[in-house]
Amino acid sequence: MSKVKVAIIGSGNIGTDLMIKVLNHSEHLEMGAMVGIDPASDGLARAAKLGVPITAEGVEGLVALPNFDEIEIVFDATSAKAHVANNARLAPLGKRMIDLTPAAIGPYVIPAVNGDDHLDAPNVNMVTCGGQATIPMVAAVSRVVPVAYAEIVASIASKSAGPGTRANIDEFTETTSAAIVSVGGARRGKAIIILNPAEPPLIMRDTVFCLVDAPDPATHDEIRQSIEKMVGDVSAYVPGYRLKQQVQITEIPADQPVETLVVDGNRPTHQVSIFLEVEGAGHYLPAYAGNLDIMTSAGQQIAERIAQKKEATR
Repeated sequence: MSKVKVAIIGSGNIGTDLMIKVLNHSEHLEMGAMVGIDPASDGLARAAKLGVPITAEGVEGLVALPNFDEIEIVFDATSAKAHVANNARLAPLGKRMIDLTPAAIGPYVIPAVNGDDHLDAPNVNMVTCGGQATIPMVAAVSRVVPVAYAEIVASIASKSAGPGTRANIDEFTETTSAAIVSVGGARRGKAIIILNPAEPPLIMRDTVFCLVDAPDPATHDEIRQSIEKMVGDVSAYVPGYRLKQQVQITEIPADQPVETLVVDGNRPTHQVSIFLEVEGAGHYLPAYAGNLDIMTSAGQQIAERIAQKKEATR
């Protein structure tokens, strides 16, 4: 079976980790180019040593590469602002874009939730690291019982937050909050990110709170089973993804002000609390950088499915 050639724009930590994954752990993808803007970047140097075509001239350098016409999928691991320009340049040339920034030009995609729904879209958005980790949990709850409100808190090691992440904090919260609703199924959503300066660096930790109307204890068992199944679905492509402790489902006190969250006349009765951690695979990044690993793993997963679908239709 012939593999689909891909290019990666962004030779920083995310782009380099993704390149290593494609080179060493992909069944359906083949590296066609590594693109950066810093000739001295470690990502470009590693790519050159591994025989991957490189350019330090950004998207215009990619277009000028001799094998550009062979490349079908382009990952963008730059920034939200840069992705807007990159997509505008490459979309008219027929390149499929997998966006690892919070630009959100295309539909939000979480592989374990809606990974097969947008395989024909010209541009798909991988939301954010916090979204990839937590939205599956919101979706797991919402497929059992309506979620009036979902709030996620993503805590990542400060050392794993590069310039792109720091420049896109506002986009992170806005994009993640929107995807909690549109993909996770919550009526309302909120996202918070914490850059933890602890030394030694701590691995990614995520907390998910869902407010639901679920007075029946039998429903609590269904919620826990749904969450456990979803954890298995995510860990199939992110092996370091796991529950940190048992799911907690607690009654909301009668005096807690949740009247603004009434759904169909029903006040939320219980809070579902889910505690996660994401350990990186260590392909290029340190194990504590699970926030970056889950993004590259999710992006690769969608590209693999696109390539498989193409092969199946030949």
